This record gives sequence, C-alpha cells and structure tokens, in this order.
Amino acid sequence: MGSGIAQVAAAAGHRVVLSDAKAGATAKARESMRAGLAKLVEKGKLDAAARDALMARISFVDALLARDLSIYKECGIVIEAVVEDLGVKRALLTALGGVVAPGAILATNTSSLSVASLASAPAHPGRVVGIHFFNPAPVMPLVEIVPALSTSADVTVTARALVDAWGKTTVLAADTPGFIVNRIARPFYGESLRMLEEGLADCATIDWAMRELGGFRMGPFELMDFIGNDVNYAVSSSVFEGMFYDPRYRPALTQRRLVESGRLGRKTKIGYYDYRDGAVMPKPEEDRALGQRLLDRVLAMLINEAVDALYLRIASARDIDVAMTKGVNYPKGLLAWCDEIGAATVLERLDALQSEYGEDRYRASPLLRKAAKAGSRVTA
Repeated sequence: MGSGIAQVAAAAGHRVVLSDAKAGATAKARESMRAGLAKLVEKGKLDAAARDALMARISFVDALLARDLSIYKECGIVIEAVVEDLGVKRALLTALGGVVAPGAILATNTSSLSVASLASAPAHPGRVVGIHFFNPAPVMPLVEIVPALSTSADVTVTARALVDAWGKTTVLAADTPGFIVNRIARPFYGESLRMLEEGLADCATIDWAMRELGGFRMGPFELMDFIGNDVNYAVSSSVFEGMFYDPRYRPALTQRRLVESGRLGRKTKIGYYDYRDGAVMPKPEEDRALGQRLLDRVLAMLINEAVDALYLRIASARDIDVAMTKGVNYPKGLLAWCDEIGAATVLERLDALQSEYGEDRYRASPLLRKAAKAGSRVTA
C-alpha cells in the first residue's frame, strides 16, 4: 500500500520519500513499481519519459536509513501505511510529530483502527487525519477521508483537496469501526458464510448467485480468497470488537478455522477454493429460484447496513453510494438499490429473518422502518 500511495503522489508531480524499516522492503517496492509502470508503457497508457520522471521524483530509502525519521522533516504530509497495529502506528505518529514541521499533516492509512486513538499520541492531534486508500492504490479510485474528533477542520479540507487533486474520488467518513466501506460490506461476507454454515448452498452456488443474479463482479468466497482470509477475518474481528460485539458484525467460525489451518486463499493456493495444480473448481447449482433467495438475503443485510450508516450519520447518502460503487465495485449504490426495491420489501425480508432466527443480527434500521411505513425513499 505504501508504494502504491507513493506512486499516486509522484504521478501527481510531488517529490516523495518512500521507506520501510523492514530490510529489503523498499528495494522490493522499487522493482515492483518499475515493473508495473513498464506494463503501462507497453500498453501505451504512459510514455517512457513520464515513467522516468515519476520514478525520479521518488527517493527510495533503505531500511537502515529509514530508522532516522529526519528523512521526513521537509515533507508537507506523511502518510503511514505500516502494519495494522494500534501500538506500532501510535509510536510512529508520535515520533513523526517531533520531526516534521508544525504545519505538516500526519495521515494514517488504517482501514479499521480508531483515528481518534492514533491522533491522541502526537503532541499536535489536530493535524492527524485518516486517509484510507484501497488496494491497489494506483488503480482503485476511492479514498476515505476520516477526521478524528481532534482533527482541525482545515486539515480535513486540505487533505481532501490534496487527494482530489491526485485524481482520486474522496468520501468523508465518521471515525467509526470500518468507516464506510469495511463497515457496510461486512454482510456480503458474513451472511454468505452464515448461509454456507446452514447448508443452504455451497460456496460456488452462492458466488454464482451474487455474480450472475446480483451483478457483483466477484462472489463473496472468491473475493475473500483474493483478499486473503486472514485479512478479511482480521477486519471482521476488528469491526465486531469496535462495535461492542454487536451480533450484526460477528465473524464466522468458518473464517477462523480457515485462518487457523493456513488456508488463506490464493496466496497459499487454497482457501474456500483449491488453486493448486490439477485442482478442479466446483460447479455451482444454477437454480435461479435458489439463487434469488440467496441474493435477496445478502442484499437485504447489505442495504440495511447502508441505511443504518446514513441514519447514524457515518456519511452522507451520496458518499455512502459512491464509496460502495467505487471502493468495492458494487453494481449499484445500496441506498439507490433500496429505493429501487422499496424499503417495505427490504424490511419484510429482514423481519422474516429475525422472526425465523430470533436474533438481533437481523434487526432493521429505524430509518428503514420509518421509510417503509411512510412509503418513502430512504434518501428522501
């Protein structure tokens, strides 16, 4: 992520310092960036002169020198993308706060940690802000801007304007677990796993239903294998804990067992699917009636989560729908999808699930219930 963000900034004409405390990481980033840019040149999307100029604007600092944070003293903004560990990030931001100029912005690329907690470490918490890119940063258009309680309004405006100038699509998110995308997307995985554990359908059939009937680019299980089951489980656990163990966000035992067994997905060549040489991918049960039931259940949960995010002022309606279409490539904004289906229909599906299972997991957002009763749009 760090090298991807550096590439985005350099492509916009900025001088960039890129480093990592891990031996060999910076050299690996340089080679990976060169290879990626070479492919763009081959495809005619970038000329050789622009590639060379971009690379020349980045100072790649090796691990030994990276431990001396004075290399960042002239930076107007420093974006950390180190391991997703609260203690590590807090320590780094504290140290950076003592090195950079008073007006410099300190940004965190955290995907689920509390920005408020990270901002409380440096001496000047008003200049700390969340700037959450999506992987791969040079390709994915969305960036979540997340101010903490202490972040100054000027820093928020400056950070958003800067990232907009880099050609990204920014959304403003409240500092809550998972922000917009990682919060709202939880049911895409969680409810699919629940249906798998209940034996309603296998992975291939659920993936088929979400792709073919729902229009999603990837099904939940193939997407989890692509992301990495360890990463997906970690985010699920972080949001669950951050939301005070709300049952709507409870991770699945299946996720945990796959991680414990080292079946992390494509990177280990086995996860929900087997990617090893000679393995045969399972065929889905292409029953459209079954597939529609699977889709309706997952979609009701996703829509409810988006509506609740709007109700709780996590983000504006516009930013919620932009985030889900630009950040995870959903075929439609979930709020717009709700208005298309009808709030009453979505509520009926959720109430039926809550009646069947007796779980608070399926409780409907007050805003969804209000819109259904009034026969209005949730975005009205």
